[in-house]
Amino acid sequence: MPDPRFFDDMGPASLQELARLGGAELADASLGSRSIAHVAPLDAADGRAVSFFSDAKRRDAAAATQAGACFVRPEHRDLLAPGCAALLTAHPQAAWATAATRLHAPRRHEPLSASIHPDCELEDGVRLSPGVTVGQGARIGRGTHLSPGAVIGPGVTIGRDCLIGPNAVIGFAIIGDRVSIHAGAVIGEAGFGAAGGPRGVVDLPQLGRVVIQDGVTVGANSCIDRGAFTDTTIGENTKIDNLVHVAHNVRLGRNCVLAAYTGLSGSTVVGDGVAFGGKAGVADHLTIGSGASIGASASVFKDVPAGETWTGFPARPLKRWLRETAWLSRMAGGRGTRG
Repeated sequence: MPDPRFFDDMGPASLQELARLGGAELADASLGSRSIAHVAPLDAADGRAVSFFSDAKRRDAAAATQAGACFVRPEHRDLLAPGCAALLTAHPQAAWATAATRLHAPRRHEPLSASIHPDCELEDGVRLSPGVTVGQGARIGRGTHLSPGAVIGPGVTIGRDCLIGPNAVIGFAIIGDRVSIHAGAVIGEAGFGAAGGPRGVVDLPQLGRVVIQDGVTVGANSCIDRGAFTDTTIGENTKIDNLVHVAHNVRLGRNCVLAAYTGLSGSTVVGDGVAFGGKAGVADHLTIGSGASIGASASVFKDVPAGETWTGFPARPLKRWLRETAWLSRMAGGRGTRG
C-alpha cells in the first residue's frame, strides 16, 4: 500500500470500471463487481490489489500471486494464479497505470494563503527563512534550518539538526538527523517510468518514497527520485556531490561517496563504502559490492564484486583496463606491427 502520508486513497473501484478505464477486457465478466482498493506488484499483492504481468521472466511471480486481478496479454492469461481475475489487454503496464491513477493520488500542497500549513509540526528551535513553504502533515525536528525558498511537501519528515539549502524541494521523503541538502536539490520527485499504450507513451505512477538516513549530504542541484513501489534509500553518512542523479528504487549503502555527474539507474543496489568517480554511470538492476570503486566516466553494465576497482567503457576491472589500454597504445604507435 502506498504510504498514506504521501498518497490519498481514491478507491475502491470495481473490475468493470478498471477494465473500462484501461481499455481492457475482463476475461470472466461475472467478476465485474469485484472491488479493488489499491495497486501492487505481483509478489506483494493481496486479494484487493490489481497488478500487471508483462515480463516472461516473472512467470513464477504470476503463478504465485495473491492479487485480486491482473492486467495481462491474452496469450498469458493462463499463467496467472487461480482466483486472479485476468484483465486482457495488449498493453498491460499502460492499462495498470490508468488503474493506479484512479486508485491513488499524490498529496499536494493545499491552496492556502499561509506558506506554513497549520497542520505541520515544528519542534522548538526550527529556523524558517523567508519564502519557506511547509505542507500539511510535515514534521521537522529541533535545530533544523530551512533556507530561503525551501519547499517541504505534505507528510515529509525531517529529523533534527538538518540543513535544507535555498530552493531545495523535498517531497515523499523521510529524512534522518544531521542531514544536509544543498541548494536546488530535489528529493522525492517521480522516478522515470513509462510504457507504451494505444495512444502513445504514458507515465507510470511512482508510489514509493525516499528514505535518507542520518548524516547524509546531498549536493546542490542533485536529484533523488522516489521509488516506484518500494523506497529509494540513501545509507547513513553517505556523501553525494553536486549534480548527481539517483533513480527510483536505488538502495545506496552507508559511507558511500558519489562525485559530480554520477548517475545510478533504477533498482541499482550499492553496498557500503563504495566510491564513484565523476561522471560514472551504472545501468539498472545491477549490484555494486561493498568497498568497490568505480572510476571517473566509467559505464557499468555488469555487477561489480565487492572490493574491486572498475573503470572504462564498458567498465571492467582496473588491471584489465590498464593492459588493454597499453596494448591499444602500442598498436596505435605501430610498435606492435611487423615490418
